[in-house]
Amino acid sequence: MNVGERVKFQFGGQEKEGLVVKIFPKKVYLKVDFPRHPGKIVVRPIAELEGKGPAPRKKKKEKGKKERAQRKEEKKKEV
Repeated sequence: MNVGERVKFQFGGQEKEGLVVKIFPKKVYLKVDFPRHPGKIVVRPIAELEGKGPAPRKKKKEKGKKERAQRKEEKKKEV
């Protein structure tokens, strides 16, 4: 991927095409023509454009919910 190349990427459930403006080690700046915003700059991770997909998001811990439910039951038994 070099500056000046045209690249296709996902945006809003559709595939858009943009022109590479800047490249950094992990991010790419793309110039995209939207209907009401011609020349808009969009930032995307290089991994997403190369087909590796977005990084998986961390899942929230559910440990606290179970503990709170047990404490509530214990308090109800005491009262």
